[in-house]
Amino acid sequence: MQPSAVPELAHTHTRPIHWLATATAVAGVVALSSFLQPGAATAAQAAAPETRSAPAAVAPPDPAAVTFPIECGPVKAVVKKRASGDLDGDGSPETVAVVHCDSPMGTPPDGVYVLTRDGDGGKPRVVATLLDPKDGNTVSDFAVRQGAVTATLFGYSSADVPRCCPDVKSDVKWRWQNGAFVRSTPSGARSV
Repeated sequence: MQPSAVPELAHTHTRPIHWLATATAVAGVVALSSFLQPGAATAAQAAAPETRSAPAAVAPPDPAAVTFPIECGPVKAVVKKRASGDLDGDGSPETVAVVHCDSPMGTPPDGVYVLTRDGDGGKPRVVATLLDPKDGNTVSDFAVRQGAVTATLFGYSSADVPRCCPDVKSDVKWRWQNGAFVRSTPSGARSV
């Protein structure tokens, strides 16, 4: 047997006294912790203030319950973004959905649709197409604020521009006026 390069240390061998000291220390910690417990919880919930029944808010239409007027062939239509708000001032929220085909390649064009519910909070349905996917635009910075729908559109100036690289950017706004959605371009179209 070869001698060890590290000298043997006497204190590295466990003896019964070491086990007894460890057991005594653990028992002491357990005993001490039983005396140092926090007091019993005495918090009571305050009585709720009296409230009056308010009419239940109508939930905005759910885009998952709608079939969108978009042709996607063998793939399905996907809701890319959605926002809700009262767009026509009738007190009930509408939902605006940005939808495109779930294409495995490329950047498919978006459609923007307004959803409402049938009378008395019934089934959701599409009531307006704000942006047709056939226009070839994609949508970013989409929001519903103060009764208007705003978005930034990226598109193409001609058919010669590769579909990977939109070269036109425009900020648009749609607002309900005189029974229809009217589109305006606050800052005009510009090249990117």
